[in-house]
Amino acid sequence: MSAFLTDGYGRAIRYLRLSVTDRCDLRCVYCMTDDVVFLPRHELLSFEELDRLASALIGRGVDKIRITGGEPLLRKDILQLFQGLSRHLASGALRELTLTTNGTRLARFAPDLAAAGVRRVNVSLDTLDPARYAAITRHGDLAGTLAGIAAAQAAGLKVKLNAVALRGVTEREIDGLIAFAHGRGMDLTLIETMPLGHLDVDRADQYLPLGDLRRRMAKRWTLIDVDDRTGGPARYARVRETGGLIGFITPMSHNFCESCNRIRVSATGRLYTCLGERGGADLRAALRGSESDDTLNAAIDRAILRKPKGHDFAIRRHGEPALERPMSVLGG
Repeated sequence: MSAFLTDGYGRAIRYLRLSVTDRCDLRCVYCMTDDVVFLPRHELLSFEELDRLASALIGRGVDKIRITGGEPLLRKDILQLFQGLSRHLASGALRELTLTTNGTRLARFAPDLAAAGVRRVNVSLDTLDPARYAAITRHGDLAGTLAGIAAAQAAGLKVKLNAVALRGVTEREIDGLIAFAHGRGMDLTLIETMPLGHLDVDRADQYLPLGDLRRRMAKRWTLIDVDDRTGGPARYARVRETGGLIGFITPMSHNFCESCNRIRVSATGRLYTCLGERGGADLRAALRGSESDDTLNAAIDRAILRKPKGHDFAIRRHGEPALERPMSVLGG
């Protein structure tokens, strides 16, 4: 067993996206159906198991952890996990502990997250129009998310906005999103919709290639490519008129798998070395089968060596999703 995690293509694994729940208080049209059935709570890893798993991976070289969902702030007593993992920030073993959230509960949690060592959060925001927000999320309240963003900034957290590119929506929203984000010192990342899980709409009608959107943006904004990196898959451009950054995540039109340093673990303890992986590796059995981490580390090593060179997603009109697993299981 190597001390540090390296896959079969020589890529060092430094970044863990750790899901704590598949539940969400929104039902975004690109993510799930309105009648989605969530996992029974007893199948989820406990906070003690999540901490043990994360700590084992930190011991193997992971230095960035993003807590995801579903909506992670829905998990009861979630601050326990952040507070526990903060010891690795204090020791220097963990460089960053962060999360992705829809922002609906961020106003309540922002001060305590900052106290636990979180310095940066990603907030999903696809529109600034209240009616369109309610339509996309099926019943969400834009005001609550905006209040969460304001509270996070007031608590000293750096906020980045994530927007899923949706045909017929984002073309109309993009100028306002840029002005809103950059006017408040926030970066904005655009993400192509992905064929994960069953929806009650045709993804081909939603899909907007970011190359097309960028050409639309260039009619108003001057985009200058930069080498900024945050550890994720985004490639960035600076907007000359605002000074702010725009990130582009293009899993459909142009993936960046050659430099992938990420793994994902579901709330039930399945390790996925690629967002396009189907089955994942069961770490829950290893966690519960022995108090020693030897079995856990062996299971992790086997999974890492199977990490594929890349994924190959395709959206087909009226077609089945590339994977049955919905986005809310791993948080993207």
